[in-house]
Amino acid sequence: MRAVALGGGHGLHATLTALRHLTDDVTAVVTVADDGGSSGRLRRELGLLPPGDLRKALTALAGTDSWGTVFEHRFGGTGALAGHAIGNLVLAGLLEVLGDPVAALAEAARLLGVTGRVLPMSMEPLDIEADVTGLEEDPTTVRRIRGQVAVATTPGRVRRIRLHSATRRDQPPTACPEAVAAVRGADVVLLGPGSWFTSVLPHLLVPELHDALIHTAATRVVVLNLVPQPGETAGFSPERHLDVLSEHAPRLRVDAVIADIDSVPTPDRLRRAAEGLGAAMLLDTVAAGPAGDRHDPAALAASLRRAISSVRGR
Repeated sequence: MRAVALGGGHGLHATLTALRHLTDDVTAVVTVADDGGSSGRLRRELGLLPPGDLRKALTALAGTDSWGTVFEHRFGGTGALAGHAIGNLVLAGLLEVLGDPVAALAEAARLLGVTGRVLPMSMEPLDIEADVTGLEEDPTTVRRIRGQVAVATTPGRVRRIRLHSATRRDQPPTACPEAVAAVRGADVVLLGPGSWFTSVLPHLLVPELHDALIHTAATRVVVLNLVPQPGETAGFSPERHLDVLSEHAPRLRVDAVIADIDSVPTPDRLRRAAEGLGAAMLLDTVAAGPAGDRHDPAALAASLRRAISSVRGR
């Protein structure tokens, strides 16, 4: 089974870890709009793709006896290296030496013993901007917020996002050709979980990726978050996540929506929202830990298997 997962950060890490239970043929397509922390510093100083989300995807697909732990280590202290993850610096070096993000990620994957592939959403850094309400005395006033970190942490309500090339703001972002080919040739494509406006939706705003998601013959599965994210989706119901997905990509059809049974207070509303996208709803116990705010990889893998089998049965 050829599986492709689109996203970024910890959400994509959870999906990739689950997919490893199902298949060895996994491709991660990763957002490249991060402008904070170590990734933001390297992006600004070197003009490279922000490496943090790419690093997380690599370590999710790495073998247990690999350099994954070393890649995730962050330098402490207060010097120039403070806060940088070793993997971010390695990726930055590979990107500078090889000059080709796909080749750089392939070399990092070889070093880590990765089974599968990690690809950037675009071959150049991207910028996110959002229309946000609730930041002024008049709650209907719309302000434009720029930058992934600013959008993710805004105290207002995000209404809509746009995606731009960091260097060609008057042109739409261009997709990584290998990522487009992976989506078109997949058997299963996953969107979510993750930061909805800054990790999940951006893939739908890259024209070539959007068209690939529309036309792929793959089974398309949306995995919903377990809890709303402060800033981005505070106060969002599970069905509101699907509504926003549809608003940003009206032509997108989905085959299955997976949600944790304890995270859905009104299943009928979520079912109707899923059906509006052409999808069947699958409620399962996929959360782990006492807080219930992260996905259990084995449980999510079992739920994905059931969803795929159900879609194929239909």
